[in-house]
Amino acid sequence: MTFKTDQEEFWAGDFGESYISRNQSASYLASNVNFFSTALRSAGKITSCIEFGANIGVNLKALKVLFPDVALHGIEINTSAAAELRQFLGQDNTIEESILTYESKVTCDISLIKGVLIHINPNELDIVYEKLYASTNRYLLVCEYYNPTPTTVNYRGHSDRLFKRDFAGELLDKYSDLVLRDYGFSYHRDVKFPQDDITWFLLEKS
Repeated sequence: MTFKTDQEEFWAGDFGESYISRNQSASYLASNVNFFSTALRSAGKITSCIEFGANIGVNLKALKVLFPDVALHGIEINTSAAAELRQFLGQDNTIEESILTYESKVTCDISLIKGVLIHINPNELDIVYEKLYASTNRYLLVCEYYNPTPTTVNYRGHSDRLFKRDFAGELLDKYSDLVLRDYGFSYHRDVKFPQDDITWFLLEKS
């Protein structure tokens, strides 16, 4: 694969490889099941989902617990992560590709992105927003670090690799038929089901 941005190279390369080993425990799966149960409490039954930046599928596995019959699709840039994702989703439902070059091939009940928009080059966000929007026929779940104004944060010793802003607000401004259905915050000190200080927003096409 050839890439347009430094951020894509970063996640496709060695750093993306090292990320695979994190958050694979049974306790993290339990936290994710609780997370999505809360984040989707205002949604109806989910029969299909596409995740942008799925890694090895830890989020999709949690959704499978909640919705056993759900059809799942995942887009992943890192070759090793995509290989593991393929074992879970199968060949046809695993898209090994950069989000920036992905062309919408399926439309699902929900488009999911969790901890990924923060790592996208800000100049390319409109492209990603369009793909998220085009891939859902009803819900869009955005789960990211929130900041009211755009800011850059040092990420594990690397600069220009983590960007915080109001992603959901920008989506609501960009698409007039999107409405905010629910939102919330998950805290890393939660004694039962910790997450990584993520703010989530459930948007719906009206």
